[in-house]
Amino acid sequence: MTATAHPDLSAFGIDPWWLVLLKVLAVFAFLVVTVLAAIYLERKVIAWMQMRVGPNRVGPLGMLQSLADGVKIALKEGLIPAGVDKPIFLLAPVIAVIPAFMAFAVIPFGPEVSIAGHRTPLQLTDLNVGVLYILAVTSIGVYGIVLAGWSSGSTYPLLGGLRSTAQVISYEIAMALSFVGVFLFAGTMSTSGIVAAQAEVWFVFLLAPSFLIYVISMVGETNRAPFDLPEAEGELVGGFHTEYSSLRFAMFMLAEYVNMTTVSALAATLFLGGWQAPLPFSLIDGADSGWWALLWFVIKVWGFMFLFIWLRATLPRLRYDQFMGFGWKVLIPVSLAWVMAVASIRAFSNAGYDGVAIALVTVGLIAVVVIVLALRSRIGTRPSRGGSATDRSDRSRVSTGSGDPAYNPVAGGFPVPPLPHQRTSSEEARNA
Repeated sequence: MTATAHPDLSAFGIDPWWLVLLKVLAVFAFLVVTVLAAIYLERKVIAWMQMRVGPNRVGPLGMLQSLADGVKIALKEGLIPAGVDKPIFLLAPVIAVIPAFMAFAVIPFGPEVSIAGHRTPLQLTDLNVGVLYILAVTSIGVYGIVLAGWSSGSTYPLLGGLRSTAQVISYEIAMALSFVGVFLFAGTMSTSGIVAAQAEVWFVFLLAPSFLIYVISMVGETNRAPFDLPEAEGELVGGFHTEYSSLRFAMFMLAEYVNMTTVSALAATLFLGGWQAPLPFSLIDGADSGWWALLWFVIKVWGFMFLFIWLRATLPRLRYDQFMGFGWKVLIPVSLAWVMAVASIRAFSNAGYDGVAIALVTVGLIAVVVIVLALRSRIGTRPSRGGSATDRSDRSRVSTGSGDPAYNPVAGGFPVPPLPHQRTSSEEARNA
C-alpha cells in the first residue's frame, strides 16, 4: 500500500460563496433530519427488540412523532431555578451543540460532482490535520456538559458534570491512540486523503484492534448506554441536564444525537473506506462515483447508528468503577501496545519487507482477543469490596447488648449507613 504523504487539497477553498452556503445548509439539513429519524427509529427498534409497539399515533406508522415532540418541547415554559449561575447556565447548551455541528465540516460525503456547472467535492472543506480538528472541536463540546452541571447549583447535575469530565478524559485518550495506526498507513491526517488511501483495502481489515478500540471509545465519548453514567437516571435523576427544560433541554438532546452521527461518520471515514462502495458493488464500474457515493456513506453511518440503538436495548449500565477501570487499565495500555506494533510493521514495510498485511491481520486478531477477554473479565467478575462474606459479617456484626461488637459502617471500604436495628460504637457510647 502506498501512503499518500501530501493529499491534494487544491479542490477546496475555490468554491463561490453561494456554493459554500449551499453546502453549509445541506450539512445542517442532513444532521437535523438524521437526528429526527434517529430518535424515531431508536424508539421503534427498541420497541421491536422488547416486543412492544413504539410510537404509532402521529403520522403514518408514527413517523411524525419526533417532529411533534420537538414542537411540544419548544412550546414548554423555560424555567431557570433560583441559585443558578445564570450566564453560564444559559450558555452551556450553546457550547454543547455548536461544536457538534462544526465537527462535520471536514467529513467527506463523496467525490467531486457537478453542481450548477461547478466541479466541487461533496465535502465542505478539508485540512492537512482534519482528524485532529474533529478531536479538538468535539473536545470543546464536553465543556457544555461540565458547565451545565456546575452552574445548576444542584448536587446531581454537579455529579453528572464531574463524571462526564473523567469519562471524556479517559476515553478520548484511547480514541486518539486508535487514530495513530490510520495516520501511519494513510500517511496523512486529512479525511479525504484517508479515504483515498483505502482504495485497495479498508483499514478495518488491516487495523482491526484500532477499529474495536475506536468503537468502544466512541460510545463512551457520546455518553450513550451502557456508558451513559453522566445522566444515569437511577442515581442522578437526570444528571447534568436535570435543571434544564424547554429548548435548552432540547439542545442537549440535539447535541447528543449529532455527536452520535459525527463519530459514526468518522468511523466510516477512517475504517470503512468513507464513501467508497463495498463489495460486491465496488466491482461495478462507477458504483462509487458521483452522487452514488453519498448513498454508500449514508448506509455506513446508519450502520453505526443502529449499533448505538442495539447497545442501548441490550446492555445494562456499567458500574462507574468498572467503566473507568476498563478505560485506564485495558484500553489505553492495549492502544499503546498496538501503536508500537503498527509502527514497527510500518517501518519494516518501508524497508522493503513483504507480508505486511498478513502480519497486521495476525497481530490485530491477537489484540482483539485480548481486548474481548479483558472486557469480559472486568465486567463479568465482581470483586468483593471488603473480603469474603464471612469477613464482612464479622466486621459488621449487630450489637445486641450481649457483648457483641458494634456495627462498623466503613468495614467494607465504603461508608454504608447502618440498618434500623444496627448500632454503631458511638451510638452505644451515648446510650451508655
